[in-house]
Amino acid sequence: MEVEPANEEKPSDEEWPLERAEIAVQQLYEFRDHYFEHNSTDKALLKNQETQEKLKETLNILDYVQASCEETARCLFLRGKALNVMAEYNPLAKDALSKAVKLDPKLVQAWNCLGECYWKNGEVEAARNCFVGALNHTKNKESLRNLSMVLRQIGKDQSEKVENIKTSVEKAKEAVQCDVKDGTSWYVLGNAYLSLFFCGSQSPQLIKQCMTAYSQAYKDPVARNNPDLHFNRAMAYKFQEEYKLAIDDFKRAEALDPGWTEPSDEKFKLLNILTKTLDLVEGKGKLKAKRLHSMVHSLGPSDLGPYDGDSYTSPSGQTVQLDHVPLSKLVPGSNPNKVVVGKVVGSVPMDDPVPYIFALVDSEDQCLPVTVYNMAVGSGFAVGDSVAIPEPFSQETNFIENDQTFKFSSIRVDNPVVLVVNKKKLNSNRLAPSTLLVTTKSE
Repeated sequence: MEVEPANEEKPSDEEWPLERAEIAVQQLYEFRDHYFEHNSTDKALLKNQETQEKLKETLNILDYVQASCEETARCLFLRGKALNVMAEYNPLAKDALSKAVKLDPKLVQAWNCLGECYWKNGEVEAARNCFVGALNHTKNKESLRNLSMVLRQIGKDQSEKVENIKTSVEKAKEAVQCDVKDGTSWYVLGNAYLSLFFCGSQSPQLIKQCMTAYSQAYKDPVARNNPDLHFNRAMAYKFQEEYKLAIDDFKRAEALDPGWTEPSDEKFKLLNILTKTLDLVEGKGKLKAKRLHSMVHSLGPSDLGPYDGDSYTSPSGQTVQLDHVPLSKLVPGSNPNKVVVGKVVGSVPMDDPVPYIFALVDSEDQCLPVTVYNMAVGSGFAVGDSVAIPEPFSQETNFIENDQTFKFSSIRVDNPVVLVVNKKKLNSNRLAPSTLLVTTKSE
């Protein structure tokens, strides 16, 4: 006859108060981080309110536990971590966590939370000290990715900032190596790559690594429902002129955090720029027919300047021969060994100077927008200027948003010094690195 095993008695909350507190704090963060896995974005406005209510419940449990628990440092850490659950800085959280690390300097999780408090309060150096201190005790993904985030905000001059961003990439890589399934670490790595892209040579490999990291982050439901991920990825898509993808990500960020106005503002600005670009090209700058006809028919081989039957040294250092072709003969993507030339009929007025957008009309009366990146502010062209573009990179835009169709071909120029304007190559003083907003709202 089989003997039934004796029922093991589980410890009560009174016998294991600290474990009860730890579970409560863990459930609080799970409630916040997985909110949109259980609720639609229609409830996005209620997320903070419901998280606050969950925080009150958690604090009630912590009050009870702290009264009966002798592990003061651990209790203070749990209280500080709970109070730190909201995006806003909470001085009570900082106070509890400061006391916790004084009582137990080896409490790594408390150092991480304290660093996050300092970060929220704009105390960047203090935050870095916390994360470095935590890493002196043990290597962990939270400290590494937080240090990566902080390093991107530190630097006395441009060279120091660049070195810090390079270190930021390495720390983010280490965080990913600690847990390759953690989407938040992948997201921070994507931001680090994006920052390095815009402070350095703007290598296509870096933007590719950035988007790969964002794709990995997207596999994690916690990171996938982080509005910052969608906002930063939208800014990268915008730079790549993947306008439909950028707008979709702005909309997703807006839906996940309706109180955050920046995604909506950026979406509106982008649609406004695209509308102005369409109007400029379709109206050919609204120039009078006689003037436009005169400009177009004045174009000749001499407007190619040094590219008229001569060799061209590309940014990669290769020397190639260029054949003049009309705008209509361009194919999507790169057009090696080709050069186009036309007259400027106008530019898009915009508050953000990146990119500089102008419309070019050629001898066949074909008109296309040209987007120029990395050009110094105030270095634009005048109506009537001739512009020659070697090995033009052509892109196609075709999507519908708000019942408006955005369909046009365009030319992208990443290095303005390759341009020939009024028969002369542009000087290097026209060159200035583009910058891009990388939000650290809630990394």
